[in-house]
Amino acid sequence: MNEVTMCAVGNVATQPVFRELAGGASARFRLAATARYWDREKNEWVDGHTNFFTVWANRQLAVNVAASLSVGDPVVVQGRLKVRSDLRDGQNWTSADIDASAIGHDLARGTSAFVRAAKAEPAGGRPEPEWEVPAEREPVSVA
Repeated sequence: MNEVTMCAVGNVATQPVFRELAGGASARFRLAATARYWDREKNEWVDGHTNFFTVWANRQLAVNVAASLSVGDPVVVQGRLKVRSDLRDGQNWTSADIDASAIGHDLARGTSAFVRAAKAEPAGGRPEPEWEVPAEREPVSVA
């Protein structure tokens, strides 16, 4: 199957909306991606056209998006492009959505501190047998 995989660089334009659904977690936010170019006559960077995408994240990526992203954050989004057309109130609407496979802060524009997500306990998790729990040790003195 041919799908368009893309990478978009831009800013988070709306606060991520998080939902816990029957099929797992889901989050979405709007991404503003503005092209910039160097104007030789003005000797400065100039903003070009801004494209807006709705970014969709699922499962653990959705949980991490909700915990990590805020409006204005510079991000890099990779995923599958989905162009949708709809008829609402007699008007034709077209939207460009990204079904994200990876989202991260754009480190070319700032720093970020990574915190590994805790692994979820499998359903029906079992307590550890006592032989797997380390025993407390007496301090060892070196003479």
